[in-house]
Amino acid sequence: MKRLYTIELATKLADRVYEYWIRAPQVAEHARAGQFVILRLHEKGERIPLTISAVRGDTVRVIFMTVGKTTEELATLGAGDSISDVVGPLGKPSEIENYGTCCVIGGGVGIASTPLIAKELKEAGNHVIGIIGARNADLLILEDEMEEICDEFYITTDDGSKGVHGFAADVLKKLLEERKIDRVWIIGPAIMMKVTSGATVPYGVKTYVSLNPIMVDGTGMCGSCRVTVAGETKFACVDGPEFDAHQVDFAELMQRQRIYTTQEKESLERFAEHRCRCGEGGHHHE
Repeated sequence: MKRLYTIELATKLADRVYEYWIRAPQVAEHARAGQFVILRLHEKGERIPLTISAVRGDTVRVIFMTVGKTTEELATLGAGDSISDVVGPLGKPSEIENYGTCCVIGGGVGIASTPLIAKELKEAGNHVIGIIGARNADLLILEDEMEEICDEFYITTDDGSKGVHGFAADVLKKLLEERKIDRVWIIGPAIMMKVTSGATVPYGVKTYVSLNPIMVDGTGMCGSCRVTVAGETKFACVDGPEFDAHQVDFAELMQRQRIYTTQEKESLERFAEHRCRCGEGGHHHE
């Protein structure tokens, strides 16, 4: 009998954003900041990478946004349901040391990665500044958790509905002008990571970004997650997912992320049709 992975808790955090605590003892035991898991819902399912957002006992937390067929299908599951495979922890952990003052920045669903990094930095003796940003207040997640972990905490919204009206980059620029920041981590959409990491260039502050290219096997075999860093080809799954932001070819990354847009759209439409035919509403965790 194959051991399945049980969803212990399923919560909807924001529009199309879900938080699942999944029982996966072997992953929980070894997981570190910056690492990820690959999930497969069932034998015919595709493999999708999700960041490990937190660990509690023998459960790991993943936070995802419904963007394609698999995440839509995942969102129909609830507490008590099982998924077929959880492989991990994969990728290299964040380079955590006592650097001094560190800034951890999350944008949109990328905020999911920030608590574990902030927590490990804090435990290593750093003064931790957290900045989280989203398009509007409704899309902010993990505010209370990040505020509790960090020594200083800032919120930004593009529309000014909460916190600072503007982008995470604006807050970062201000902080860099005022004092010495030793290390910066940025996790979010590619364009946000590109723009925000640009702020640290004039100050020469080592900045890490967590890259999310298309990934298939997660073990460096298929090469679909290749990215160019400092002019060299790297595989995000085994060489990363964190890289030196100032050396990443973001233009190439963004172009490659769009490579399967048509197929993804088709797959999602077929899944929606199938659900309608089956009359399946799925679980709702409102």
